[in-house]
Amino acid sequence: MKRLRLFVYILAILGLYACNKDKFLDKKPSSDMLIPKSLADYQALLDNTNIMMFTGGLAELSSDDYVVSDVNYMGVSDVVQRNAYVWSKDIYDGVVDIKDWNVIYKQVFYANAVLEGLEKHTEANSPNGKYLKGWALFVRAHAFYDLVRSFCKPYDVASANNDLGIPLRLKAGIDEILPRATLQQSFERIFSDLANAEDLLPSSRPSLNLNRPSKIALYALLARIYLDMRNYERAEFYADKCLDLYSTLIDYKTISKTSTTPFSTTNDELIYNTSTIASYSQFVGTSVNSRGKVPAELIALYEPNDLRLAVYFDKAADNTYTRKRGYIGAGTYPFTGLATDEIHLIKAECLARRDQIGSAMGKLNELLIKRWDANATTPARPFINIVAHNSSEALSIVLQERRKELIWRCLRWQDLKRFNKEGSNITLSRRVNGQNYQLTPNDPRWVFPIPDDEILSSGIEQNIR
Repeated sequence: MKRLRLFVYILAILGLYACNKDKFLDKKPSSDMLIPKSLADYQALLDNTNIMMFTGGLAELSSDDYVVSDVNYMGVSDVVQRNAYVWSKDIYDGVVDIKDWNVIYKQVFYANAVLEGLEKHTEANSPNGKYLKGWALFVRAHAFYDLVRSFCKPYDVASANNDLGIPLRLKAGIDEILPRATLQQSFERIFSDLANAEDLLPSSRPSLNLNRPSKIALYALLARIYLDMRNYERAEFYADKCLDLYSTLIDYKTISKTSTTPFSTTNDELIYNTSTIASYSQFVGTSVNSRGKVPAELIALYEPNDLRLAVYFDKAADNTYTRKRGYIGAGTYPFTGLATDEIHLIKAECLARRDQIGSAMGKLNELLIKRWDANATTPARPFINIVAHNSSEALSIVLQERRKELIWRCLRWQDLKRFNKEGSNITLSRRVNGQNYQLTPNDPRWVFPIPDDEILSSGIEQNIR
């Protein structure tokens, strides 16, 4: 891990150099020439979207959001994509530099470098200094959470003090090797960072730079985290705080049905922009060239007047569907950031879970009417509010709409783990080249292995597969 940390440090300096080239060029070379010192330098580190705007992609790669034909499966040489698709015990098969781990820890390094620099900076207590501290704390919490949801068991209050968490790197030094904290300690650090960031971040949503967090993003992230933890009371609390500040939904009638990039990088539902790491485009890339296809049974869930069918998917000549570019509005990797549609769905689910049937359906209908075009069929079909007769039916309806709305957003894998902790007993199945593969609810393969080179260099404990 020492070699990795040294590499991370070099990348951080080079990234800052690229962002602030003129400033760091100096006629007289010196040992500290490239070390960030000013608030502008720290902002340049946090604004390095080549590092900071990514989350892991193994969760999407292993989910049931897509299917791959035998021909397309065999046509991909990348063993990580192939192995993750069938939930192999050894996903990496000798491949090193797994970005789901390394890129996310680079984000932690950047955040720690900023936090350490600010500790002794004369302008640390200025408005901009406080904002940069909040930003760095948010980034570190966001990165820790992304690592936890990939490389740790789903949270269970009964076992979290014994379950393995992640190494909690809180310093920018390159020599420290840490063991894995417990899962409880990992979540406590995430919540501590977000609590410390809350008063330092602005209440307004940035109109252009959506890689920069706000209180809105912080509350949205907390709502997502608590939902994953099955703490529905806290999830609803933070969903409310988020929506109180920003709740805009887009009327999909205003969105192109034919463009392969229907959304802009600053569309009105976005709260915080991230996408999966640039590694797995062959199976889960958001382009017509992706080998991953949307399952036919999922396509069948969309009614003819549901605009999500045309806005989200491209239909090929063979009647299969691929996912268009999502809310990220650029690139070919799934959007994994925070957006208002997800928060509306979290609120609706939490209402349904506490038997507020009418309110749950009301919140859901607020979203669905924005996805409906009465004139998409002849005769026209006006939107009719969905009604549920009991809490079980309400929850089922909300979860189906969550499935339809948030496809290829790297949320399905976490949902499946959560549902199985609730007792849903969902088993995933694949059939590839005549061979059947299954992932049962209690299988340890729901937790991804830590990369082999990390285990070799740091000696931290590996996950059971």
